[in-house]
Amino acid sequence: MNIGEIARRAGVSRSTVSYALSGKRPVSDDTRRKIQQVVDELGYQPSASARALANGRTSTLGLVFPPAGNHYTGMQLDFIGSVVEAAAACDYDVLLSPSGVDSDRSFQRLLGERRVDGAILMEIRLEDDRVNHLSAVDFPFVAIGRTARPEGGWWAGIDHTALVEACVHHLADLGHRRVAFVNRPEQLLRTGYESAQRGLDGFTKAAAERGLTARTYCCGDDPASGQTCLERILHDDPDTTALVTLNEAALGGLYRGLVEAGRHVPRDFSVTGVVASRWAQTVTPQLTAADVPAAELGRLAVDLLVERLAHPDAPPRHHLLVPPVSLRASTGPVGATPPADPGARTP
Repeated sequence: MNIGEIARRAGVSRSTVSYALSGKRPVSDDTRRKIQQVVDELGYQPSASARALANGRTSTLGLVFPPAGNHYTGMQLDFIGSVVEAAAACDYDVLLSPSGVDSDRSFQRLLGERRVDGAILMEIRLEDDRVNHLSAVDFPFVAIGRTARPEGGWWAGIDHTALVEACVHHLADLGHRRVAFVNRPEQLLRTGYESAQRGLDGFTKAAAERGLTARTYCCGDDPASGQTCLERILHDDPDTTALVTLNEAALGGLYRGLVEAGRHVPRDFSVTGVVASRWAQTVTPQLTAADVPAAELGRLAVDLLVERLAHPDAPPRHHLLVPPVSLRASTGPVGATPPADPGARTP
């Protein structure tokens, strides 16, 4: 079914049908009702590509989300789902581009062929070629995360530095003096992956402020790597009593490694970190964590991009979230089992 058949059945010209559907030119109420009746009877749905040619809009947002490692983690999939849901609420479809570097064909097609009205960038690096490129060509985009120079940009992110600092101070307040930091894979840290670098900065700063004996480790995004990392931590310093992690994919392995080492959580060893709440609640005991608000970040990014598309001349806006640490059952004073209080939260 096409515009020509609608025009024939409604007894009007093709151009009149086009004007009635697009709203580009005025059409009498009687004619519009006649056309709409035929459209309803036929169940006609305008072609998305035809609409894009007619009005220059695709009603599609691009989500540029390369896997940080060799696979998507659960938290990364949470982010993807949150963006898709938020976009649907704004009547946008989402085209996923699992790419990200300037030379990547998928990324270039997304932009060069104008397949999307705007883009959301994820897995941000402190020095990010994608951000630089889109800024240079004035293509509307929003980042989930911050580069080293976030001023003047459109972005939504969480303050990994402050959140990891809060976790370290929480452990220090409980009397822990020998603490480890379990980061993301070494490749991500080396390439300036934002959360990995800022999390490391926060850990180093807070540990120095509290006079802690601290060691830092990179860890693969999988449970086996988490268990291996935990074994290294206890080998390097058997007196370590706590750790902070950004790596939710390795969390199960970290716990398993503690069980294998005969360390009871939280009596003998405390664990905390920056993890989405649903992942923090899948381990036993549940993880005391600064809960990553994946759904909120996805919604904020979509809202910012829709705003930017509607108001191209609007000044840049951003959101930096600092969720509190949710006290669950994985942390406690050194050598003592604290009462569980899943609902408590620290500032």
